[in-house]
Amino acid sequence: MHVLNASGCLDALTAPDTVAQLDAFVTKTVTPEPREGNAPVRIAETDFGMLNAIGLANPGRERFLTDVLPRLRELGLPIWVSVGGFSGRDYAETCEQLDRDDVAAIELNLSCPNVDEAPEGAAEILAACREVSQKRLYAKLSPHSWELGETVRAVEAAGADGLSLVNTLRGVALDAHLTPTLARGAGGYSGPALKPVALAAVRAARAATRLPIVGMGGVQSGRDALEMIACGATHVALGTVLFSDPFAPQRVRDELVTEAKSVGFESPDDAFCVAFDTVVKMEN
Repeated sequence: MHVLNASGCLDALTAPDTVAQLDAFVTKTVTPEPREGNAPVRIAETDFGMLNAIGLANPGRERFLTDVLPRLRELGLPIWVSVGGFSGRDYAETCEQLDRDDVAAIELNLSCPNVDEAPEGAAEILAACREVSQKRLYAKLSPHSWELGETVRAVEAAGADGLSLVNTLRGVALDAHLTPTLARGAGGYSGPALKPVALAAVRAARAATRLPIVGMGGVQSGRDALEMIACGATHVALGTVLFSDPFAPQRVRDELVTEAKSVGFESPDDAFCVAFDTVVKMEN
């Protein structure tokens, strides 16, 4: 079981001590052209988490490849690049340029709630990227659909090597004057309250596939990570917690071992899929 960061929740170049606690680093989403993102206010705290409407702000593909990626390589960790776009062609062209030795995997951001989504479906985008890239492709999916299993089977058939679950949920917060706190109105909701949604999505996906799954959404502690594993996650990513606790990766890792032993498992991996009536067997 590897511990990663959720895309967009950690700046590796300004927080190297936090990155050093991870097994792999996931970049902020890269788009073909530079994006300033949405207008402020674009981050707001809530009672049980936070909302963000950053809008995929990033320097664009060319600058990422020539400036950012070489600096990330110096961290000495496997680099997963999060890729976004507004058409299947956008995704595929970026993936083609990332088919290089210093990229360990590509995470396709297919479910950002803060921008207009590509008109193609997840499977079509995945298939376009598969045609041009030999890298491991992880599909990052939304928890919104009740038929998540169908989407999972579709992206697997299109060539996905793994899944990332879940992206944020769309939410709105109001200020004292009953006006949305975010300039865009709605944003992506993350934090502790997202965990039950994430657990349900991971469990539904595991019932549909044997692909590796990176479970994320509300993971704050070792117990949270253990529950992700019990529902079928093979890896766990930390998101909102990194804003308040730069030592969360190592803390969660340590707590995970303790929590596993407290419920009778020698190793956290022994808890894999125990939330099912029939334990799923996997080779990876």
